[in-house]
Amino acid sequence: MSRKFLDKANLLLSKEKGTVFKDPGGRINIALCYPNRYSVGMSSLGFQGIYGFLNSQADVVCERIFFPDHEDLEEFENSRMEPFSLESQRPLSAFDIIAFSVSFENDYPHLLKLLKMGHIPIRTSERGDHYPLVIMGGVCAFYNPEPLADFMDVIFIGEAEEMLGEFISLYRRGGGRALLLEQSAHIDGVYIPAYYRITYDADGKIAGRTAAHGAPDRIRKRTITDISRSFLRSSVITPEAEFSNMFLLEAMRGCPWSCRFCVAGHIYRPVRKKDLAQLENEVRAASEKTQKIGLIGPSLSDYPHAEDVLKMEGVDFSITSLRASAKSGRLVQLMKGHKSISIAPEAGTQRLRNVINKKITDEDIYETARLILESEVETLRLYFMIGLPTETMHDIDGLIELVKTIRKNTRRGYIRLSVSTFVPKPFTPFQWHPMEPLKSIKEKLRMIKKGLGQEKGVRVFHDVPKHAHLQGLFALGDRRIGRVLERLADEDTDIIKKGSPDVDIAHIIFRRKDFAETLPWDFIDAGVDREHLWEEYGKALSA
Repeated sequence: MSRKFLDKANLLLSKEKGTVFKDPGGRINIALCYPNRYSVGMSSLGFQGIYGFLNSQADVVCERIFFPDHEDLEEFENSRMEPFSLESQRPLSAFDIIAFSVSFENDYPHLLKLLKMGHIPIRTSERGDHYPLVIMGGVCAFYNPEPLADFMDVIFIGEAEEMLGEFISLYRRGGGRALLLEQSAHIDGVYIPAYYRITYDADGKIAGRTAAHGAPDRIRKRTITDISRSFLRSSVITPEAEFSNMFLLEAMRGCPWSCRFCVAGHIYRPVRKKDLAQLENEVRAASEKTQKIGLIGPSLSDYPHAEDVLKMEGVDFSITSLRASAKSGRLVQLMKGHKSISIAPEAGTQRLRNVINKKITDEDIYETARLILESEVETLRLYFMIGLPTETMHDIDGLIELVKTIRKNTRRGYIRLSVSTFVPKPFTPFQWHPMEPLKSIKEKLRMIKKGLGQEKGVRVFHDVPKHAHLQGLFALGDRRIGRVLERLADEDTDIIKKGSPDVDIAHIIFRRKDFAETLPWDFIDAGVDREHLWEEYGKALSA
C-alpha cells in the first residue's frame, strides 16, 4: 500500500475526535462507504449517525471508506490499489458487508467505481457467497433506487433507525446469503432487487413488475415515529469536514410547506419535531466536545423551539437556511456575527413562486434579506432554480430585478447567488414534467450573469447544466440506467452529449409523462398519494 496514502489517512485520523477503533476479530465487519470525498461524507448527518449506531453494537466493527480525492484517483487506479478503511487501513474486499450511504444521484458512478477498484464484481448476479454483501441506504434509496438495482444485494427504503437493527439481527443468525436475503425481504422497508423482474413494452415503458420468493409487490417506506429516539447525530468531529469541527444535531424532520419541486418535503412526511428538553440535552452533551453545533432541518424557521435553543449560552450555532418570514427576522438577531446565512427564494417572480407553491412574497424576501445583511452577517446566500415548469424569460428578468432590489435596500455585506437547474424528482407533483434543454438553460445563466455583473458585492455561482441532466437521468430512470452508470464508471463522462446505445436519454428526461404511465418508483409506498400529486401538477400548470 502506498506510503503517501497511508500518511494521508493517518493525518486525517489525527485530527478527529470520536473515532472508533475495534478489534475486528469475531465481529461483523462493515465498511461504511460514502461515494464522495472525505470532507463531504463527514458533513452528512446520516453517514455520521449510522457510523455511531453500528459501532454501538458490541459485535459489530464499522469502519469508513471514502471515494479518493480527485488528485489521487489516477494513482489509485494505476497502482490497482484497493480503497481502504481509515481506521485499520484494511482493503474494501476484507469486510463482510459493504454499506453505501448515498445522498446525491451524481455519486452513483463513484459507487460502482469503488467496487471495481476493490476488485468486487459490480453486479449482484456475478457475486458469489465469498464476496462481501453490498447494501445501500440514504435519501436516494427513499424515492428511486432502480438505477442501482442490479448492483445492490439489499436496499433500505426509508429511515434506517429501526430496520437497520432488524437486519443486523438477521445477519447474526447466519445461514448464508440466500437465507439472509429471503428473510430480509419480509422486513418492512427492506428491498431485495434481485427478487423482481421488470418487463417493458414496445415503446420502452414499464409494462409489468413481478415479485418472487414471497417478496411483497410494494415496498412501504419505513418511517420512525419519534425522532427524539433517533441515533442521527455526529459521531466524529473533524476540521476537515465541510462543516469544520461542527457537531450536527437534528431538530426537525420533514417540512410543512410542500413546495411542488421538493422531494424532501414529500418523502419525509409526516413532519416531526424534536422535543425541546431532548434537544437541549443533546446540545449540552455536544458542547462538551465542541462549541460549534449545527442544527439540521429543512425548515428550521418552523421549528417551534428554535429561538429557545439559539438562546442557549456558550454555543456557536449554525443553521442550514432560513425561510423568508417574520420569524426568521427574529432568529437572525440571535445569529449575529455569523459569516453567512441562506434563504431560498427559488424563483424571481411571484407568478412562478405560485407555480412551485413557494408561499413567500417579494416583501418577505426583501425584509428577511435586509435584516440578515444589517445584522453583522458577512454573506447572504440566495438559492434559485432555473428551468422550472412554465418559466419564461420574464421570470429570469424578475430574478435579476429581485436581487438588484435586495442590493439597493442595503449595501452591507456580500450577496452570493447559487443557481441550480431544476430536476424533476419522484414523489413530487413535477415527477411527470420534462427537464429544459441545455441550450435554453445556458442562455438563462448567461442573462443572469450579465444582468448582475455590475452589481457591487454580488456574485453568481451555478451548477454545470449537463451534470443536472445526468442527475435527472438518475433520478427518473429505471434499471436500464445501470448500463449507463457502468459506462460512466469507466470514465465515459460526456454521455449526455453523445447519447447512449443502451438507453434513450431524451425519452427519460425531456418527455412529459402521463398519469397512466407506470413510473420506475411506483412500487414504493412512500405515503404520498399519487392522485393528489397529479392534482397539484395540474394546479401548477394553470397557476
